[in-house]
Amino acid sequence: MAPATTDKPVRLDKWLWAARFFKTRALAKVAIENGRVFYDGVKPKPSRNLEAGAELTITQGFEQKTVIVSELSDQRRGAKDAALLYCETEQSIQQREQRAIDRKQINAGLPIFDGRPTKKQRRQIHKFKESNPGDN
Repeated sequence: MAPATTDKPVRLDKWLWAARFFKTRALAKVAIENGRVFYDGVKPKPSRNLEAGAELTITQGFEQKTVIVSELSDQRRGAKDAALLYCETEQSIQQREQRAIDRKQINAGLPIFDGRPTKKQRRQIHKFKESNPGDN
């Protein structure tokens, strides 16, 4: 089923919700108000009417996407239908992939903890601390 496109104006926060960038309209509104969404390089208001062909820059966590609005819809559909509402730019895709690689490289040197130490590991820790009393 194709997304229910509309010819009437659609609010920015409603479109972001319909395009599945945010789980609720309230979260979309907060993101817009906090400057995590830009409309053609300008910080908009949540009630801003969206136009096809507009460029949106959306920041979610570590990810930043630049998308071009291809269709307008005020109804939330499945993820496949929502993906038809916009097209992410090539530069945005490359930057996101590069940032993901950078984050993986930074985290590669960190030790991995699988929760609490086992009984054997605790004994080894206690033995190490007892043999080095000045290092506590």
